[in-house]
Amino acid sequence: MRIIDREEVARRLTYELCIPLVRHAMIAFSRGETRQHLRSILPLSEGRMFGIMPGALGPNAMFGAKLISVFPGNFAKGIQSHQGVVVLFDGESGAPVCIAHAGEITAIRTAAASAVATDALARPEASRMAILGYGEQAGTHARAIARVRKLETITVWGRDPERARAFAGKIGAELSITVAASSSVREAVDGADIVTTVTNAREPILEGAWIAPGTHVNLVGSSGPGPVEVDHDLVVRSRFIADSREGVLAQGAEFLKAKAAGLVGDDHVVGEIGQVLAGDLEGRQSPDQITVYKSLGHVVQDLAAAKALYEAS
Repeated sequence: MRIIDREEVARRLTYELCIPLVRHAMIAFSRGETRQHLRSILPLSEGRMFGIMPGALGPNAMFGAKLISVFPGNFAKGIQSHQGVVVLFDGESGAPVCIAHAGEITAIRTAAASAVATDALARPEASRMAILGYGEQAGTHARAIARVRKLETITVWGRDPERARAFAGKIGAELSITVAASSSVREAVDGADIVTTVTNAREPILEGAWIAPGTHVNLVGSSGPGPVEVDHDLVVRSRFIADSREGVLAQGAEFLKAKAAGLVGDDHVVGEIGQVLAGDLEGRQSPDQITVYKSLGHVVQDLAAAKALYEAS
């Protein structure tokens, strides 16, 4: 059995490889060419969870599952918050053939998916991005989105100003982009064309009133029902597009809380980013429209990434 560890994933799963890979996977997912179950989430203590995500790349294609733990407190210890494995099975024999490091795949493919969505939904001239959060996903999202838009500035907000400044200095030097830490969320998003939320917030940190017309927002930090990063107003004001419509209707916290408040119905989730990419659904409808891409992540992205690494090795 082939074992692909974290170092190998980080070295070989480049954004040049992963962005088109994930784009193709999301189109296939929305066309019904792949198969997967809604992920099962086992709550643990103190906001930690364990997820099981089974799926198949096609009826006779490779299949498998991601087993993943999410421990938000790990960041303070200097280790990944997402820990686990992606297990690949051969589509012909049914034999397990590969185990890949799920934490690193998740970090890269999540950002690649947001980059694909940003490329499809943000205004072509978008050049100013705000990132809320300074953890691992903040870094991967800056790297990935910089490959689909010519970013001139990035503003960063986080609860710890010192860590936010350290992140800004590091990512600015890496990408040769002006990156500055902001003292508040409102200040960070002021003037931004693209806003990406990658926090562990349990309650809204971003208000819709602070988002200018024409902004594209990637909602990434909340991966299950419960924690929310944005208020109802942003959900209501936006053209709301999911990575998986079924997933968001069942587990998309921001949408579910706005729905529970009686502000939106299921039809507010207009469709999936895969449909937009395939030309089956209109994405941005006007320069002034606020677009939201709600990312929960689905196993087809993980399996496609692991398969590419396995087959090229």
